[in-house]
Amino acid sequence: MTFEAYLLAALAVFLTGISKSGFAGGLGILGVPLVALTMPPQSAATLLLPVLLLIDIVSVWRFRASWKARTIMALLPGAGIGIGLGMIGFSSLDPNLLKIGIGLLALWFVVRQVFGDKTVAGTLGRLGAAKIFVASLVSGFAGFVAHAGGPPIKGTILSLGLGKSAFVGTNAMFFFILNLAKAGGYASLGLFSVSGLLSSAALVPFTLMGIWAGFALHDRVPQRLFVRMAFGLLALAGLNLLVFGGAGLLTGAV
Repeated sequence: MTFEAYLLAALAVFLTGISKSGFAGGLGILGVPLVALTMPPQSAATLLLPVLLLIDIVSVWRFRASWKARTIMALLPGAGIGIGLGMIGFSSLDPNLLKIGIGLLALWFVVRQVFGDKTVAGTLGRLGAAKIFVASLVSGFAGFVAHAGGPPIKGTILSLGLGKSAFVGTNAMFFFILNLAKAGGYASLGLFSVSGLLSSAALVPFTLMGIWAGFALHDRVPQRLFVRMAFGLLALAGLNLLVFGGAGLLTGAV
């Protein structure tokens, strides 16, 4: 990994650490697009996966008393199928089209919150089994291919109206399980290497700094402001995916 690539990756994992540990994602979706400026997207995804697992492990421990097991169990079946489809399409799918699709989905969640009915579903039953399955399937597929699985799940869990710690904890546990499954899929495809894992290990200090900053912000932000920031980060993630995906299509990037 070149020095330029290392600096971009360090920035990516720092932002990801803040975002995932404090607000359950948003800025973290910048990770693969940033690192992909210096290497193929598949290589960027492989480099970042061990770092994402570290963030998940620390976040799950931090919010161990807050996550909602029933919500996670409802999300896992669709996510598992999505991961399987992601393994099939990992090498052949144009990630730029995927980014655009996920970006539009993220913005739809935000637009619905701002201009639509602002009441929350409150329960999984009111949210609907079909919506949960589709969101988790898209998340599993997009997460495997480009670590872009956050927006569908974030929008779904936000609509349940959970407290901020329950929201972050549930998101963290879900993605810990998802990323463990992804790691098995990456290993079966022969994507990991000793040099790659060493490069991931070199990013750990920046990851830990990001996690610490995320926890500190989480404890200081009031619930109402937290929800607004969460939707703001979701909008930022959607716009980021549209911009990077559209730019990739225009320049012929893969």
